This record gives sequence, C-alpha cells and structure tokens, in this order.
Amino acid sequence: MRKEFSKKLVSGTVPSAPVCLECGDTIKYGRADRKFCCDACKNKYHNRQAQDSRQFRQMVHACLDRNYIILDSLRKTNLKNIRMADLESMGFKRDFFTSYYRSLRHEVYMCYDLRYFVSGETVTSISRIRNVDDV
Repeated sequence: MRKEFSKKLVSGTVPSAPVCLECGDTIKYGRADRKFCCDACKNKYHNRQAQDSRQFRQMVHACLDRNYIILDSLRKTNLKNIRMADLESMGFKRDFFTSYYRSLRHEVYMCYDLRYFVSGETVTSISRIRNVDDV
C-alpha cells in the first residue's frame, strides 16, 4: 500500500476508480480489484457469458430428441429399410447420434437406446437394445 501511494505521487496521476464490467458504472466502494458494482450485474454478466454454451447444448439435445422420436416411430411400424433422404425429409439429422462404430458390412449408429445400421444411403434394422451395457 505504501509503494502504491508513493507511485501515485511520483507519476502525478491518481488511478481511476474501477468500472463495472456489466453496466459501466464506477465502483465507489469495496476491494480495489472488484469487477462488478452489485450482485445483479455480476449475475447478468456471467449468465450472458454462459448463454452460447447453453443454447448449443439445447440445440444438440433437441436434435437428438427429434431423431429418437423419428427412429422410434419407424421401429414401431416394423419398417425394414428406409432411405436416408426419406429420413431427412421427416426431420432426421444424420449428424446427431450418441454412439457409432463400424462393423465389417455396415456402420452402426445409436441414438440413446435405439440402434440402427447404415449401409450406403439406406438405414436398416432399427431396434431397441435391452441393456445399453451389452453394446
């Protein structure tokens, strides 16, 4: 503290008061390194910072949920094969799945507990797995 005071006198400038990162108001009291004038500004700032990440997670979850609903409805109709283009016209997003592996003959995708095989541009064998740990 003593050195800071002497530096102020030597340089001839008085350091300006800190400014709130959210609203821009001058912070008149509290610690010298305080960044926000009140809790409301602090909460607004951090909520805005986390908003992009939260929106992305919500979008991914919505796509997975939509894919699950489409696959489950097709599974219930006992449909054997469907073209990927037909699935996409129903709102299916091929880039959103929860698990993937390649077998010798086809690619195996999962959307939560629903498994489906993709061979070329055809989706086959949509089924629900009984125990997720068996995969």
